[in-house]
Order: sequence, then structure tokens, then C-alpha cells
Amino acid sequence: MQSNSVMLSLAFAEGNSTQVEKTKATDYNYAEQKFRELLATEDLDKKLDAVAEIVTEFEGVLSVAIGTAYQNGSCEDQANCFLQRILYRINRLNLFWYDDLRHYSNERSLYLYKVRDKIEAAWQEWELAQIDVAALKKLDVSHALIERADADLDPPLSDDSRYIVTQMTETGYRQMLAIGSFDGLVEGSRLSRILGGAANEVQCTLIRVLLEEYGNGRFSRKHSTFFAQMLAEFGMNTEPEGYFDLVPWQVLACANHNFLLTECKRHFLRYNGGLTYFEVAGPAAYRNYLAAAQRLGLSDAAMGYWELHIREDERHGRWMLDDVALPLVQMYPDNAWELVLGYDQEKFMGDRAASAVVRSIREAEQAA
Repeated sequence: MQSNSVMLSLAFAEGNSTQVEKTKATDYNYAEQKFRELLATEDLDKKLDAVAEIVTEFEGVLSVAIGTAYQNGSCEDQANCFLQRILYRINRLNLFWYDDLRHYSNERSLYLYKVRDKIEAAWQEWELAQIDVAALKKLDVSHALIERADADLDPPLSDDSRYIVTQMTETGYRQMLAIGSFDGLVEGSRLSRILGGAANEVQCTLIRVLLEEYGNGRFSRKHSTFFAQMLAEFGMNTEPEGYFDLVPWQVLACANHNFLLTECKRHFLRYNGGLTYFEVAGPAAYRNYLAAAQRLGLSDAAMGYWELHIREDERHGRWMLDDVALPLVQMYPDNAWELVLGYDQEKFMGDRAASAVVRSIREAEQAA
């Protein structure tokens, strides 16, 4: 039988926040450090009593952050960043990083699942509030997807995109690569989580997309290899998560959202709707990055990833619409609207992340 202290920590007693000193209640860096100590505790669930003080301090800050980010209307960046970093540190355990095997000792920790679910419940409710879900349920889904894909294939330049194309400096380009490496160096990994199960044409198309992302099994052709070459051209860190501390919370939210959708098969339609947007809209964004690199006179190695993606994602976007999304509309007529929800959420969250990246670029340029 679990001790009272373990049961209390698993239940997340709301009174925990009152036990934390006021100076620590909003010290997100301190709380994240404490959480990393919990992550590093081997067999954490069996040792919760021994680390009860750390648990109490962390949970107090966690409750404050959730209220600040999602429940009182302030949407504070620091609180959002803290929550998304905590969530990501849990989610990344679903992937293998070719590191010390001891790092995975808490992979199936019930305590970590409780932390994850506490954040996700509040965060996802807040995210869904940004979308008119009731209106989506009334759509002709096939028409809505085709219409959206046509519009996003070659959209007009936004102010942020125009800045990248016409004004971004080499310093800004390096900042963009540093943040982009967070996803670019492990590209396609989350997609792999939805591929198991019964075989059909939809599954086979998704596997084709993944295989091309992975260079058809050739490391030299894997998309992440091309991204690493861009980083290496500037003498930058080519290790995955090497620039984790630069990543805005809006970018982390996109990653965590995709972890959620791929780990919960009930969200299969939402994920594929989001992936359809990502593949359809990708080439337009990559053309902007390529144009910026060409304007800056960078080498082929410093922009090769963009050229590759423009070619392949144009094909992937068509596959996702014609061979995945539209067939799923026919397979799941009562839930097909979830494909549009996934599409619209991916676009909304992607645009939010892109704006945050441009702000970070401008800050880096000003600091230089």
C-alpha cells in the first residue's frame, strides 16, 4: 500500500502551493531544476517519500503556472515556457535518443503521467478555446480541406515572412537555424508513433512520407542530415536539442501538441489533419528561407535543406490531401470534422510559433 505522502503527491493536493515560499512560487527556473532532479531519480515512483520536499516545491510552482498561463487570462510567457518545457521533458521519453539507458528508468512513471495530464488538461482546454469547434462540425469536410489546402499552398507574404525574405541578417539566419534545429534534427520522429496497426492505403501513404523523411533508410539522405549540414556550415552545434534554451514556448507547444496527438490514437484524425497542413504549407515557408539565404549569398550547404524540402513536401502535401485526409473523411464520416480541427489547430499554432521565432530573430540581431 502506498504511504499517505505518495498518495497525496499523486493526487496533487491543491493546497501544495501554499506550502511553497512566495519567492519560489513563481521561480520557474528553480522549479524546473527541481523537476529535473525528479527525472534523474532512478525508480522515482518508489522514492517519492524520499524526495517529498522536492515534489512539494515543484507542484506548488506547477499549480501557480497553470493558473497564470491558462486560467486567469494573463497568458504569461514565463509560465507558458515553464509548462511547455516540463511537458516536453516528459514527452521526449517516448523517443529514443541513443544516450545513457538510465535516462529512461522513469519512462513509465505514474507520477510523471500525473504531471503530464495535469498540464495537458488545462492547456488543451485553453488551446481548443481558440477554435470555433461548433462551426467546424457543420462543414462539408472534403470541400473545407480542399479549399484550405488551395489557399495555403502559395499564400501571400505575411509581415513576418517579408521580414525574413527581405531584411533578416546572417545573425538572424543563424538564430533561425538554432531554433529550427529543435525539430529539424529529429524530423519525422513523432509521425512514426501512428504507423502501427492494420494495413490499408492510408497507412501505406503515411509510411511513404516517413520513409522519404528518413532518406529511405539512408542516413546520408535523411532530412535531419541536411539540417545538420546547414548547422555545420556555420560551425554551430549539430547535436539534437543543442539550442533547447533558445526555443520559444510557442514552438515547444507545437511539439508537445504533436506528441499528444500521436500518443493518443483517439486523436488520429486530428493528427492527420494537422500533418496535411504541415506538408501542404511547408514549401511556401521553405521558399522564404531559401530566398533569404540566397540574398545573403550563403553556400549551397547552408541552404540545402530548404531546397530538398521544397521538392519533397510539394509531393507530400498532395499525398496527404488526396491519399490520407480525403479517404479518412469517407472512412469516418461522423468524426471527419476532426481532420479540419487538426488542420486549423496546426495552422494557428504554427503561425503563432513562426511569429515568436521572428521576434527571437529580431532580438538576436539587435543584440549583435
